[in-house]
Amino acid sequence: MRGLTDEEPTAAHGALQAAITAVAVLVALGLFMAACATGGTGARDEGPAHADAVAGAGADTAAGAAPSPAPNASDTYKRVDAVSLVKSDPKVSATVKRDLKPCVGDEYPLDVSYGDLTGGVAKDIVVNVLTCADAVGVGSYVYRAEDGRYENVFKAEESPVYAEIDRGDLMVTKQVYDKSDPVSNPSGENVITYSWSAGRFVQTAYHHTDYGSSVGGEPTPVPSVSSG
Repeated sequence: MRGLTDEEPTAAHGALQAAITAVAVLVALGLFMAACATGGTGARDEGPAHADAVAGAGADTAAGAAPSPAPNASDTYKRVDAVSLVKSDPKVSATVKRDLKPCVGDEYPLDVSYGDLTGGVAKDIVVNVLTCADAVGVGSYVYRAEDGRYENVFKAEESPVYAEIDRGDLMVTKQVYDKSDPVSNPSGENVITYSWSAGRFVQTAYHHTDYGSSVGGEPTPVPSVSSG
């Protein structure tokens, strides 16, 4: 009778081990079948993993690396009707307004740029008025949003002139012609840089470039500008 009693725990233990093994086999089979249902790789069919999970994985492999910042809503701009803006501006000369006409169809000879020049609540607008025939700049203007409307805070109307945004500054380029130079072949150029300070644009840099020597005549002067 003692020998039989000693064998009972052994048999029970064996039965328990067999049950555990069977359950493990079933679980492994279930996982294998699930992997096959997703193409054999176990990847999500619904799409990429959540951004938080991706960021967490990146942190494990590249400690201290920050994720790329999301676009800032303040970087957006509101498109304006630049033609109406120029034509209704009392600071724009009558000559520029008169000559501002469509070149083809309803296409006006305007270059319009949006950017941060004055630190205002909205993007500033740089407008260059050109000629249709040879795209020579006849007027450059900067508009700043103030009290729900746009104010002209800069103008340069001595042709040929062109203004653009350069790393938060206003850069104005004026081609220089000698008396005998054709429009297509200026003798050089003046480039003037302005920064916004105390409510107006202030000149901060100037340089002149000679394209080549020419005989006769004096170079045209630096373009006259009006700020604010």
